[in-house]
Amino acid sequence: MDFDIRLFDDYRENNRLEAKKARGGLPNSLWDTYSAMANCYGGVILLGVIEREDGSFATTGLKDIEKLKKDFWNVINDRKKVSINLLTDEDVKAYEIHDDVVMAIHVPQATREEKPVYLNDNLFGGTFRRNGEGDYHCTPGEVRAMIRDQTEETSDMKVLDELEISDLNLDTIHAYRSRHAALRPNHVWEKLSDAEYLEQIGAARQSRTDKRIRPTGAGLLMFGEENKILYEYPEYFLDYREMLDPTIRWTDRLQSSSGDWTGNLFDFFFRVNSKITKDLKIPFKLDGITRIDDTPVHKAMREALANCLTNTDFFVPRGIVIRKDAEHVIMENPGYIRTGKNQMLKGGISDPRNKALMKMFNIIGIGERAGSGVPDIFDVWKSQGWETPVIEEQYNPDRTILILPFVQKQLSQGNNGSKIQNEPINEPINEPINSIGYEKTLLEKRIIDILVMNSNISQPQMAEIIGVSLSSVKRTIKKMVESGQIKHEGSKKSGRWIVL
Repeated sequence: MDFDIRLFDDYRENNRLEAKKARGGLPNSLWDTYSAMANCYGGVILLGVIEREDGSFATTGLKDIEKLKKDFWNVINDRKKVSINLLTDEDVKAYEIHDDVVMAIHVPQATREEKPVYLNDNLFGGTFRRNGEGDYHCTPGEVRAMIRDQTEETSDMKVLDELEISDLNLDTIHAYRSRHAALRPNHVWEKLSDAEYLEQIGAARQSRTDKRIRPTGAGLLMFGEENKILYEYPEYFLDYREMLDPTIRWTDRLQSSSGDWTGNLFDFFFRVNSKITKDLKIPFKLDGITRIDDTPVHKAMREALANCLTNTDFFVPRGIVIRKDAEHVIMENPGYIRTGKNQMLKGGISDPRNKALMKMFNIIGIGERAGSGVPDIFDVWKSQGWETPVIEEQYNPDRTILILPFVQKQLSQGNNGSKIQNEPINEPINEPINSIGYEKTLLEKRIIDILVMNSNISQPQMAEIIGVSLSSVKRTIKKMVESGQIKHEGSKKSGRWIVL
C-alpha cells in the first residue's frame, strides 16, 4: 500500500531518505547507511518500506517490531560494531499504516568532534558517506580529513620546525604590514620586528623543539613561495581562469605554479579580487565630492573569496579554482563544509577550517568572524535582483562550490499586473530540439543550464538547486537521455554529463 512520505519530506533533499524492506530482520546495509548519514547531513532510514522506480513509496511491513527494536539498540550500543551511538529513544519510532507496521530511524549529523562514525572497529575500512547515488566507502584521505577537523586547533596553526622566518617572502610580509598600517594607523604592533609581528598575527610561533620563532602553516600559506609551500602541502594549487571570449579558451589565467610570482595566498587574493570585480557594473556613490567604489557587492566578493581560501583543506587534491565568465563567478575549494550547508546558509556560527588564516585576513579588514558572511552575500545578491547564489558540495574528493550569478532574475507580469517570478516548471517553451518536433520544458532547460556549468553534478543536487522533487528530475533526465539531449559517460560516482 502507498506510504504517506510527506511525514519525511524534509529529508528528501540531498538523498537523506533511505527505505529498506527488513522483512528478515535488520539488514546489514542499515549500518552502512547509519555511518554514511551521520558523516554527512543526517537523514531517516525507513524499515518496512520500499521505494518504487517512479519515486513513490509503499509499505512491506515488519513482522516483530519489538524484537527488531531490541536488536537495533543492542547493535548500535556495541562499540565493536558501531563507533558511536548518536540516537536517543525519540529517534526511533514505529508507525502503523493500515495493517502494516514500519519503523523510522532518525539519524542526526555527527559533530566534527564525533566524526568519523565507522563500523566494525575499522576506522579506514568501515567509514561511509552519502552522495547522490547512496552510501559509499570513504577513502583513507576522506577519513584523515575528518580526523584533522576534530580538534579546535586547526592544522594551519602547526609550527613548521624545519622552516625559518627567512623562508617566507619578505616583500609579501611588508605588503601585508602596509595594508594593516593603512587600516589601523599607529597600531601597537607597528614598531615590532617582522618576526615579532608575525608571531602576533599567528603566522609564526615558538617551536617546542628548540624554542625559536618559526613559521606556522598559516604563515607559510600566506607569505611563503609556492615551491616551499609544496613541501608541507603537496596538493597545494591555486588557479584563476577567466573566460570572457567564447572564441578564446582563456582570456586570463593565473596559476600558483607558473613561477613568475610568489604563488602564496596573500598575493593570490589581491590579484584575483581585482580581476573578478573589475567588470562589475555597480553604480558608484559620492561621499561629498569623493567617489566611493567599495559597494556592498565588492565587499561580498571579498568575503566570498576569503571564505573560499580560509575554508580550504590544503591536503585534499585538485586545489582552489576561481572561474569567471560573462555571467558568473564560480569559486571552488577542496574540503567539505565544516558547519554543514544548512548552518552555513543560516549563519551565526563561525568555524573556519584555517582559523589562523582567517585571523590574518580579519586583521587587514577582510572577512567576518560572526558567521554572517554567507547570509550577507545572499542578501546582497537579492538586493541587486540577481539570481540566487548556489552552494554545492561534492565528495570523493571533498569539494565546496559557490556559484555567484550576475544575471537578473526573470520576471513576468501576472494577470493583476504584479510581477511574478519564473514559469511553471513543466510547461513547454517554444524551443524545438532535434528533428522530432519535441518541445523542451522549462525543467529540461534548467537542467541543461546546470549541466553546462557543472558536468559532474548529481541528480539530487539538481533537484535541490531547481527546487523540485528528485523523482521529477529522474523522470526528466531519463526522457532527455532517450530524446538525445544529453548523455552520461563513466560510472555513476565519477562520470560526467554531456549536453548534445
